[in-house]
Amino acid sequence: MNIVQVSRPSLSEQVQDALVSQPSFLDRAWSFIRSPFDALVSIPALSILAIPAFSSWWTSINLLFFYLTWSTLILSNSPLKVELLGTLATRVIFYILPSIGFLVFDIALPSLAINIKEQGEVALALSKEQDGKFGKLWKVVIISCGNVLGSVILQTGVEILFTDVFHIRSAIRITTSLPLPWSIIKGLSSGLLLREILTYAIHCYVLHEARFSASRHHAQWQHAVPAPYSMIAHYDHPLPYILHVFLPSYLPAVVFRFHLLTYLMYLALISLEETFAYSGYNVLPSGFVLGGIARRQERHLMGSESGNFGCWGLCDLAMRTNLGSDVLEDMRDEAQTNDVGEKAKGKTKTTRRKRSRK
Repeated sequence: MNIVQVSRPSLSEQVQDALVSQPSFLDRAWSFIRSPFDALVSIPALSILAIPAFSSWWTSINLLFFYLTWSTLILSNSPLKVELLGTLATRVIFYILPSIGFLVFDIALPSLAINIKEQGEVALALSKEQDGKFGKLWKVVIISCGNVLGSVILQTGVEILFTDVFHIRSAIRITTSLPLPWSIIKGLSSGLLLREILTYAIHCYVLHEARFSASRHHAQWQHAVPAPYSMIAHYDHPLPYILHVFLPSYLPAVVFRFHLLTYLMYLALISLEETFAYSGYNVLPSGFVLGGIARRQERHLMGSESGNFGCWGLCDLAMRTNLGSDVLEDMRDEAQTNDVGEKAKGKTKTTRRKRSRK
């Protein structure tokens, strides 16, 4: 009787089989991200952006598709997973990517960038005043991105604390139903107003009070930058960053318990504001909003630290801590500029008509 001996696989073969059979960490991470990300960037989800351009029946179809996509996203994934990835994606799309794009533009075309920088060469990331070294620039980029990631981790910790430890409802409302337009407008306006108040109070009475250690860290980190440029908005020591950026942005969403969609819109507005306000450019989409915010931030960082503590300048106007022009003056200047521009266009059209008649 012949006995067939089966050879046992070697140790290296066993390790190889285990590696092949078990998904890698990257595979598990990608599968964790893929399903909600596919739903977020799908055509039905993005179609809501085109709603104002179509008729009422097409609007209803888009809303229906968006509702189905949103419901599928919520029902097929855990609420924490959707909130975490949505928050991170919003920060990446509306802050990190545009800021890195501005940095690449400043480095690749410095002669062109210097002409649209409010502070000229000083505001270039590789200027002599900024140490002119890639090492310092990488430090700013890594710390800024690290603070953004840290804020998402803190937000995740708060949600776990609420739901798993205290066994209460989540800080951000995540449901299959969509928020109504009025509730979105109300949430955004109330959230931005509370953020302005919190930013002013913490910035003025904590980060600029010498008796607090956070004040010293804030002065040695963000205020050590000669002039603002992209990525500076989130460049700070972790302690003042949490007090100055994370808490004023996140607490309004918790206090008013935003719907997740409202929170993502709110976070997108804040991210765009930070991107443009700290970019250092004097050519911005809106003169009296973003332009005024940028000028006030520059005066605070570069000049006296005794004013311009808020984001939008409303609290500085009320508390008389403005440095330079205030919000009302920016609005008047912008109105006058637009009025002059409209008159110039009108005169040009009139002149052309007269010439055509002749």
